[in-house]
Amino acid sequence: MLLRQSKKIQIQTKRQLRKVSRLFKQKPKQIGLPPGTLVYTGNKEKEPVSIYLMEYDQNTFFEKKIENISEIVLSKENEKVSWFVIDGVHDIQLMEKLQNLFNIHPLAMEDIVHTTQRPKAEEYPEHLFIVLRMFVYDDESRELKNEQVSLVLGNNYLLTFLEDPGDVFNPVRDRIRKEGTKIRNNKSDFLAYSLIDAVVDSYFHILEKLGEEIEELEDRLIAQPQREDLQLVHRLRRNMILLRKSVWPLREVVSLLQRNDHNVINQSTQIYLRDVYDHLIQIIDTIESYRDMIVGMLDVYLSSTSNKLNEVMKVLTIISTLFIPLTFLAGVYGMNFNYFPELEMKWMYPWGFWSISILVSLGMIIFFKRKKWF
Repeated sequence: MLLRQSKKIQIQTKRQLRKVSRLFKQKPKQIGLPPGTLVYTGNKEKEPVSIYLMEYDQNTFFEKKIENISEIVLSKENEKVSWFVIDGVHDIQLMEKLQNLFNIHPLAMEDIVHTTQRPKAEEYPEHLFIVLRMFVYDDESRELKNEQVSLVLGNNYLLTFLEDPGDVFNPVRDRIRKEGTKIRNNKSDFLAYSLIDAVVDSYFHILEKLGEEIEELEDRLIAQPQREDLQLVHRLRRNMILLRKSVWPLREVVSLLQRNDHNVINQSTQIYLRDVYDHLIQIIDTIESYRDMIVGMLDVYLSSTSNKLNEVMKVLTIISTLFIPLTFLAGVYGMNFNYFPELEMKWMYPWGFWSISILVSLGMIIFFKRKKWF
């Protein structure tokens, strides 16, 4: 039975791993196209594209929704820091206009619309291109939803590309709206750091949620394991694999940025990137610890199930053993003999047969207790 359960667990694990890989695979990219060809690979074609602008310097600030592409030209030419948030990357014509307007490298724009990229950083003459994975934890389904965040960092501007509206950058927006904050006194590179830091901070929140779920499940597996708990173990394992595939490359990205000599990143910002790097190390350690705990949960589940089965078999074995001598006595007195001396005794059945049966049962129970078999 345990062998059958183990095989079933292996099959379910393979299915879960395939499901994790599908989270990064959506539409297949067309084969044979030249480099820089824009092909959207997501599934958000019906969502409207919106562009929001936050423009600020040390003394002034304003924000608005961009209705016409010509408004971007005016904002791009001033000396203030301009943060453009583009929600929706499926409009290829709009992406091409932005590519030409900001002189974005074709390979970078290709990666923006191909929304299954791993976290990475690419250096181009006029800008830096950064890819992150942003996660949102659904409290109802307890599933992780991930989305690609692409950053194009220039001297006085930052473009943020997302598939869906909604992100984890509201604390950054609040700091921009307040006068005298550090982000208002710095350039676009500090804004890019702030967005990366917001994404990394969201990982801590997600790990806290997953950690509570792991502790709750671990206690339940030890006390009273259920078949449904095995599905929860696999779901947690899938979430950890998904997080690990996103955090490990991001550590390389931040390490590259803090050592980069590109003119869009100031040396003062590199100090803050070191802090993000330390946070990523903590997150990676936590993920590895949780992975070990989840792998151990499978052993705990199998051990608890095996112990539960052993207890049931122990009780059934004791009951069967108690009835073995009683079955023998009943068999003896159930035989048909012409000459059976005890049959002539009036009280033999109530005092003889039942007394012997009760004494034998009590004697076996006392013997089992002394042996500590139950």
